[in-house]
Amino acid sequence: MTDLVPSAVKACCASAYGSDAARMLLGDSFHPGGAELTERLGQILELTPATRVLDVAAGRGTSAIFLTERFGCEVVGADYSLANIEAADRLSQAKGLCGKVAFQVADAEGLPFPDSSFDAVICECALCTFPDKEAAVREFARVLRAGGKLGISDLTRDGVLAGELDGLMSWIACIADAQPLSRYDALIKGAGLSVTASEDHTDHLVEFVTRIRTRLLAAEVMAGLQKLVLPAFDFEAAKHIATYALDAVKKGNLGYAIIAASKAA
Repeated sequence: MTDLVPSAVKACCASAYGSDAARMLLGDSFHPGGAELTERLGQILELTPATRVLDVAAGRGTSAIFLTERFGCEVVGADYSLANIEAADRLSQAKGLCGKVAFQVADAEGLPFPDSSFDAVICECALCTFPDKEAAVREFARVLRAGGKLGISDLTRDGVLAGELDGLMSWIACIADAQPLSRYDALIKGAGLSVTASEDHTDHLVEFVTRIRTRLLAAEVMAGLQKLVLPAFDFEAAKHIATYALDAVKKGNLGYAIIAASKAA
């Protein structure tokens, strides 16, 4: 693994996912499966209008708002990027959900919330980008109430990835530090939680990467025609990462999974 400074990784991830390029390539949902897998997480966690949920790495608030609208639960969205939090606040205000959903700048490895303050915690396609995953999962467990539930969806790795998938840009793309499913299980158990469910959703990852490749090609053409301006965006590097990532998925080296866990009552 390339030697990267944790603070630089966090800052670059926050900047990248708050950028125009990210919104163009990923759309409203920044993770495989979009609202379909977010709903699946909500079902597994048995969310209700009485549930208080923490959405870690909430981005621009798409999932938090969806969960509130779909299950009626109260959601607090936490994200490292101030720009994302401001965008999420604007969206929740536009939808009239300010009483049910709120957003706050926060570092997943040191959450600014009291112990035992949430019934459920979700983290979608983001744990793999956290430099200190052990600290993040311990924080998830700490803020969960007794009997609370954790839901994670993330990339999984099996075997060694191509060297081209190492480095900062691949880390931002959620690839470089993807972990084996067994490692996620160990992190969760190490934080004192019990794994209750695990589901494979690699089909959503294939669709996700394929869509990104298509959008990259279209964006490159538009940029060449000066109909799209993305300053300092490296199309060649992005295309290479997408190509190697799709190849890794087809070889079984990359996958996507949902993992659920619970805290002892």
